[in-house]
Amino acid sequence: MESYEREALEAVTTRPVYSYRTLTVERITPVLGAEVSGVDLSQEIPAEQLEEIRAAFRDHHVLVFRDQTITGEQHKRFATAFGEPRPVNPPPPEGDPCILEIRTTSAAADVAGNGWHADGTADAEPSLGSMLYITEIPEPGCGGDTLFANMHLAYAMLSPAMRALLDPMTAIHDGAQALAGYTPPADYVIPKSEHPLIARHPETDRKLLYVNKAYTSRIPQLSADESRALLDMLFDTIARRPVLHCRVRWTPGTLVFWDNRCVQHHATYDYYPYARYGQRVAINGGPVKG
Repeated sequence: MESYEREALEAVTTRPVYSYRTLTVERITPVLGAEVSGVDLSQEIPAEQLEEIRAAFRDHHVLVFRDQTITGEQHKRFATAFGEPRPVNPPPPEGDPCILEIRTTSAAADVAGNGWHADGTADAEPSLGSMLYITEIPEPGCGGDTLFANMHLAYAMLSPAMRALLDPMTAIHDGAQALAGYTPPADYVIPKSEHPLIARHPETDRKLLYVNKAYTSRIPQLSADESRALLDMLFDTIARRPVLHCRVRWTPGTLVFWDNRCVQHHATYDYYPYARYGQRVAINGGPVKG
């Protein structure tokens, strides 16, 4: 490991520990993710506890709440504490327009999210975060873990020369790329946006790597060949550096809340031909800045 990589890792692993009064927060890894207990998401959350959840979210970026029994309205109420629930796009044919059903059947050849990405980055205003609530897991009682990657650390562990090269650039995020092989509804307007390649988190002002393989198609400041080579290197950095990752194993009644601004995720499809079911609510209010 290079000296700049060790320094980046040390800055994360030695950060001050927040002292919680109303929650128990246990790290999943030193760099990303935490299991949160002592909160009932089916109830109105007291102001002090909600502020501690916000602090844990800023610090760990991925929060896991287990043994929860909630309705769709309670799910949305929890999301509303952080911002406006984001309508599903394209909208579902029936049901709540803000709840995306995540259903894998025994006949599924693949599943949504089976690749590194952040939700909806092709939109002009990407989402703040997502809350996925899983109620049914594959019959063996395991499988379908979600991997998460810390994009603050992905940026910080690049060489100083590479960071200097990337800092002023932008990237095109194209929804058509994520839809390859799928036919969207006839009236669906495919989003396409340009964002800073190196963004700053709007709450903490920390820099982060803001490209993902599902949506990012081009760096317009470079030639097509240069752009492809550089993006492929960055995508490989995200996928092949376990130090950036944590892994969440699902159990029935688990809700995971992650920050789409500084985290990517990968839904592992290792449970064919079994099924699982959950519901996701995304949250507005997450523009990134350069």
